[in-house]
Amino acid sequence: MPTNTAVTSATSDDRPSIEALLIAEKLPVKDLPSGLDRFWVVRDHGTIIGVIGLELYWPFGLLRSLAVSPGHRSLGIGNMLVQAVEEQAAKLDLDSIYLLTETAKLYFEKRGYTIVERDNTPDAIRQSSEFSHVCPVSAAVMKKTIGK
Repeated sequence: MPTNTAVTSATSDDRPSIEALLIAEKLPVKDLPSGLDRFWVVRDHGTIIGVIGLELYWPFGLLRSLAVSPGHRSLGIGNMLVQAVEEQAAKLDLDSIYLLTETAKLYFEKRGYTIVERDNTPDAIRQSSEFSHVCPVSAAVMKKTIGK
């Protein structure tokens, strides 16, 4: 684990580094929000090595853009980022978090997320850019209940 590793809020200055990491991991960047208010990063000596975002579709959240640089995987950084989003979702009193993934289904299953049929996904989530046109229909939809 890199020293002084902590999850911190992203800033607008982080955008180029976040985009570079997402592109390197073949994740979408065209629909990133103009502000990064609900994005978090992990740094190693000032370099962003992990990122995650949470879009709000009250009372649901959409976890997006989880990426950890290859040289820093298997160190718990992804877990720290997911935990930060889940804690934020709980503070916001969200009912559940949804996500779409093509490659990390097992990772999220180990963290309590379950597969959901696309047709059983709330309308607000289905209308998000991630769901409606950014992620392919082959992506698995997963959900974790946060609220009571």
